[in-house]
Amino acid sequence: MKAFNDDCIFCKIAKKEIPSEIVYQDDQVTAFKDLSPLAPVHILLIPNGHYASLSDCDAADSALIGHLMIVAAQIAAAQGIDQSGYRVVTNCGSDGGQTVHHLHFHLLGGRPLVFNAQ
Repeated sequence: MKAFNDDCIFCKIAKKEIPSEIVYQDDQVTAFKDLSPLAPVHILLIPNGHYASLSDCDAADSALIGHLMIVAAQIAAAQGIDQSGYRVVTNCGSDGGQTVHHLHFHLLGGRPLVFNAQ
C-alpha cells in the first residue's frame, strides 16, 4: 500500500484529519458519504494509501482493488440497496470526470440509475 499524501483531501479524510461521515474503515479502505450526493445512497470508497487514479495501480494492487469491490458490495447490503441494484464507478483523468486525484469509487443507489453519455 502506498503512503498518504499530506496535500490530498481524501488522505486527510482517511486519517480523520477532516471530518466526514465515515460508514466503513479498515486498515486498507475508508468509505464515507459524498457531500454532494447524486443518488439517495452515494458513498465514496478510497484506498487509505494515495493512488492518483486507477491508472496508478498495477498487478501488485489487485488484492486492494478486489477488497474495495467486496467492501462496496457489503456497504450496498448494509444500505439496503443490494437487492434493488446499485452502481460502482470510478473516474480516471479529466476526460473521465475525475475531480479529486485520489483513486475513489462511487457507490450509487436508492433509485433507478440511467446512463446518459454525451
